[in-house]
Amino acid sequence: MPVTRSPDSRPTAGPAKAAPATLRQRLAELRGPGSAPRPLDARALAALAANPGCRRRVLLDGAGVDKPALARALGAPAAFGQSQFAIARGHSFEARAKADGGTELVRLLHEQLRDGTAAPAPGAVDVPGLTAGGPEGRTARTALALREATAAGRWTLLDHPLLALPVAGAPAFLEPDAVVVHPDGTWTVVEIKSFPVIDGAADPGKVGAAARQAAVYVLALEELAARLGDGDPARVRHEILLVCPKDFANVPVAGLVDVRKPRATTRRQLARLARVEDIAAELPAGTTFDLCLADDGKTARRPAEELAAAVEAVAAAYAPECLAVCELAFHCRARARAEGSVAALGRGLRGELGGLTTVESVLAAALGDAPVPEGAPSGATGGAPDPAVVALRRAAALRAEALAPPLTGIEAACR
Repeated sequence: MPVTRSPDSRPTAGPAKAAPATLRQRLAELRGPGSAPRPLDARALAALAANPGCRRRVLLDGAGVDKPALARALGAPAAFGQSQFAIARGHSFEARAKADGGTELVRLLHEQLRDGTAAPAPGAVDVPGLTAGGPEGRTARTALALREATAAGRWTLLDHPLLALPVAGAPAFLEPDAVVVHPDGTWTVVEIKSFPVIDGAADPGKVGAAARQAAVYVLALEELAARLGDGDPARVRHEILLVCPKDFANVPVAGLVDVRKPRATTRRQLARLARVEDIAAELPAGTTFDLCLADDGKTARRPAEELAAAVEAVAAAYAPECLAVCELAFHCRARARAEGSVAALGRGLRGELGGLTTVESVLAAALGDAPVPEGAPSGATGGAPDPAVVALRRAAALRAEALAPPLTGIEAACR
């Protein structure tokens, strides 16, 4: 099948561009005056890496726009999220796992390593303070604590360190549950989750999601290790410690999870992201996602039509998978359906159809008795045969044959 380009990716002559400004100022304008940036956590970053072609999400996440509030203002609120009960349960379990100053977490890690070294004695785990002003101060304090712990050659637990990872030209600040520094100077990410391990097994889907999230932390640690004067990215271990409740109790149990595959996938996908400043520079002058909140800080006063126009100024790459991870997915799905885009039917089908990007063009190619809209493959209009068109017409013929009335008499005997 010949390689074609999506109409969304073709360069077009756009309206007047915004005047140059520093990236921080431009992103503040996009959020609106007085709107604090929404932090980009590892879960959102993993979802972003899973769909690197969506320029809309890259810009909104990079600018720190409150996407849940934006979706509500557009009339398409997200239908997913973690319950307050689950959040409270997670915090309670994490506090219990760390209640003894990190000794239990380090013991669980040492138990899983099975490297023949002596178990850490009570009180042999250092827990340095990581308090500092602002995200930049906390990341600098984390880097200093990691350097000191690596040089000390002792078990050290960093409780909620803050790491920075460049994403699409803008820094993302990430906060893992913990990072353990081994006496040999290597680092292990600790991920604490509240889903249970029952009879020695956990939900594979939840374990996979935790691995993808932890892979982002591993990437951030590797970036930090490379920036340190004597840093070595190889000091970051490729196995993370996943800590969960055992059975239906609140007793911590742990296991090592290899994150090399999700780490490599995430690194590759993040490298494909367009830069936030480049996307922002292509927007029409005056574009903003400001909700113009009322005095209660929750009610959006800006007309939904204006917000929709601002959102549509940035190209999206919708797929059904977005419904589980992106707050704007329901808005994007409604637009894709209204435009008749085959993207609403899934990435697999979209890739198989090549240049047939709308349901209308697909039906025209399948029936062969209607003009194919502009942008369809040449095979759909009588040129060289296109495999997608051939397959569609064959499927249409089989469907017509299956729905045809049964033959009788001589016709049935001849068949």
